[in-house]
Amino acid sequence: MHLRVLFVGSAALALLTACEETGGLQQAADSPFAPGAGAGEVAEADFVDGLTVGHRLMASGEYELALRAYYRAAAEEGVNVDVLSAIGSANLQLGRLNQAEQILRRAVELDETFPPAWNNLGVVLMEKGEFGEASRVFRIAFALDSGQSAEIRDNLRLALAKLGDPTYSEPESDFRLVRRGPGFFRILETPETP
Repeated sequence: MHLRVLFVGSAALALLTACEETGGLQQAADSPFAPGAGAGEVAEADFVDGLTVGHRLMASGEYELALRAYYRAAAEEGVNVDVLSAIGSANLQLGRLNQAEQILRRAVELDETFPPAWNNLGVVLMEKGEFGEASRVFRIAFALDSGQSAEIRDNLRLALAKLGDPTYSEPESDFRLVRRGPGFFRILETPETP
């Protein structure tokens, strides 16, 4: 009986000690882990916007996941030229040329001064074999960009060469999707079969 009272008393003392306010668990100042938000709190800085996530996924070849991230961006930020251009580019990478064209046309209607949307529309048109319209679209992108982007300049050069000779192909030729900010995505040109 004595042992039982001692055990119940120890358990009660342990329970009271556990309930005492101690400030919770604290992260050591030299911890290699990122600080977390408090219980029940989620810091706004912990979330990365859908466009950034989508761009990272596109760069790693995860086009379906990138498309989902871009849809999330559309829900969070609204439909703007950046989001439409990104959604169109992801659809292009997934081989959905008609969807990509439709969305990229909406993007250039929304903002006629956005070179990446014009460029990416040109890439879609090239993939569809519409060389004449593609070269016109690349010229618009090139003019809006003032010739600053090497990717747009190369796309225009390839489109003009294809326009003159549809069987034209040079080693390592590819069309490049561009986006706002650093980086671009490549669309490999499919070789013509004789």
